[in-house]
Amino acid sequence: MAISRIGVLGAGQMGSGIAQVSLMSGFQVVLADVSDAVLAKSRAGIGKGLDILVRKEKITEQDRERMMAGLATTTSLAEFAACDFTVEAATEKEELKLDLFRELDGVVPAGRILATNTSSIPITKIAAATKRPDKVVGMHFMNPVPLMKLVEVIRGLQTSQDTFVATMELSRKLGKEPVPANDFPGFVANRILMPMINEAVYALMEGVGKAEDIDAIMRMGANHPMGPLALADLIGLDTCLEVLNVLQQGLGDPKYRPCPLLRKHVDAGYLGKKTGRGFYSYEKA
Repeated sequence: MAISRIGVLGAGQMGSGIAQVSLMSGFQVVLADVSDAVLAKSRAGIGKGLDILVRKEKITEQDRERMMAGLATTTSLAEFAACDFTVEAATEKEELKLDLFRELDGVVPAGRILATNTSSIPITKIAAATKRPDKVVGMHFMNPVPLMKLVEVIRGLQTSQDTFVATMELSRKLGKEPVPANDFPGFVANRILMPMINEAVYALMEGVGKAEDIDAIMRMGANHPMGPLALADLIGLDTCLEVLNVLQQGLGDPKYRPCPLLRKHVDAGYLGKKTGRGFYSYEKA
C-alpha cells in the first residue's frame, strides 16, 4: 500500500519533529495529543522550524504554506483510521504505550503498520498488545528529529519482513538513514548512551568534576559534539531515568542502576531544557 498520510501520536518534542520531517518530505500528517493546547504549541513549533528553512532559502514561502496545510491536528485517535502508517511518540512509559497500541489496533484498519518511537521498551512486548504483531515495528528517531539522520529500525519477534522493509523505505523517504537493531531493551543507541550519561551523573554526584568540566572533557577528549550532561538535559532527565529503569529491569544487570542524583533531579521536577532547569539552568533572565 502506498503511503501518503502519516499519523503521529504524541505532539511533544519527538512527535512534533517526526511530523515536521514528514511534512517536509511531502506527506500529509495527522498529529494527535490529549489537549488542544499541546497541539497548538506543536503547530507553532513546526511553523517556526519551517520559518528557519525559509530564511535559509532551503524552502520557499509557498513550500511552507503547502506543508502547514498538510498538517491536521486532533485529540481523537479515531482520526488515525485514515492514516496509511502510524508512529506513536508518546511519553516513555510502558503501560501508557501498551494502552495506546490497544486503542490504535482497534482504530487503524488491519494490515496497516503501527510503529513506535520508543527508545528502550521491547517491540515484542508492545506488539503483543495488538492483534497484528507482524505489523508492529520500532522506529526510533533521534533528537532533534529534523537535524539527526539516524533512525533505529527494530523488528520484534513477530515483525514481518514486509513491515521491516516498508519501514526502512519510509525512513529513507523522510530523509533519514535507517539502521537495523535487534529487539533488546535499549536496542543499540540507548544501551550504549544511557550508561555513559548515568556515569557522568555519578561523576558529578561524587565531585569528580563540575557539570561544565565533565562535559568539556568529553567534548574535547572524546570528540563528542555535546557533553553527556547537556545531552541528558536535551533528552529530558525523566526520559533518561525511564530508559535506565527499562535497561535495569529488562537485562537484570546492576550496572544500569540509575544514579541517585538523577532520581533526585527528576523528583524535583528539574527535567532539563523543557522545564528550564536540569544539570544546567535554561531559565531566561
